[in-house]
Amino acid sequence: MPNLTGKAALVTGGGKGIGAAIAKRLASDGARVAITYSASADKARKVVDDIAAAGGEAIAIKADSADAGAVTSAVEQTVARFGRIDILVNNAGIGVSATIEEMTLEDYDRCFAVNVRGTFVAIQQAARRMESGGRIVTIGSVNADRIPFTHGAIYAATKAAVAGLTRGVARDLGPRGITVNTVQPGPIDTDMNPADGPYAASGLPALAVGHYGRTEDVASLVAYLVSSEAAYITGASLNVDGGYNA
Repeated sequence: MPNLTGKAALVTGGGKGIGAAIAKRLASDGARVAITYSASADKARKVVDDIAAAGGEAIAIKADSADAGAVTSAVEQTVARFGRIDILVNNAGIGVSATIEEMTLEDYDRCFAVNVRGTFVAIQQAARRMESGGRIVTIGSVNADRIPFTHGAIYAATKAAVAGLTRGVARDLGPRGITVNTVQPGPIDTDMNPADGPYAASGLPALAVGHYGRTEDVASLVAYLVSSEAAYITGASLNVDGGYNA
């Protein structure tokens, strides 16, 4: 298992789903973890309590990723609490299901504000405070590469944008010894997209393994990418999709 003892991590949107699984995994590997949440204070508190019960250290910070000031403050609070930031996981994200004719400009702007602008701000602020060996991972989506359904154009566009951002930032930060990667989940069993939910019927036939993934499957890859063992992996977009995009 990766050894993250002494490291400090910030996981945006870490109060539930994939973000919660990532926060718990990094804590179990030895990192001190800060998570952000927008509305689900109770769920965020439970993640913190679960980490503490397992012997780890974590804090929850209220921060809407569409608010640049709140994102900046979350990075500052992480450094203030732990004295450093070594790992940033940009997990916070939203999606709006609508055809291109139906999509409102307000929803379009909100999707890009959270998924792209918030990611940029978090990376910029964390990078200013990271030392050599820092790790940045953004949770993207296989839909950045393939969108085999309607109503997802803008979501796919935001995830393609963060994949491109990752490649460029990897060039900027590589000379400083900081790696930057994107993890692209496929169908994962979460509250937003349950394995028995309305999208399962269309998603399951595309899965080579025949079933939805678990949040822990995504967390495992993130844990590897932020470890010292992944020092030569940067600028990559890595799928965790059960063969969905194969």
